[in-house]
Amino acid sequence: MKAGIHPEYVEATVTCGCGNKFVTRSTKKNITVEICSACHPFFTGKMKYVDTTGRVEKFQRKYNWDKRKKQGEAAAEKTAK
Repeated sequence: MKAGIHPEYVEATVTCGCGNKFVTRSTKKNITVEICSACHPFFTGKMKYVDTTGRVEKFQRKYNWDKRKKQGEAAAEKTAK
């Protein structure tokens, strides 16, 4: 490898949302993750619902899905009559 062009490779602390921490190596010193091997359903065998900052609600608010749904139902009733 050429000297001076690569980032420094240091020990990194990985912190999970469940509170688990472990050390690995990376170019960053601190890494934050939402799911790790200690809490992932594949490794634990348990189901876990993960809703990160209400992504569905954020999407629905962004595109006004609640208003569109009501408008669509009203239009369907008019055409059905």
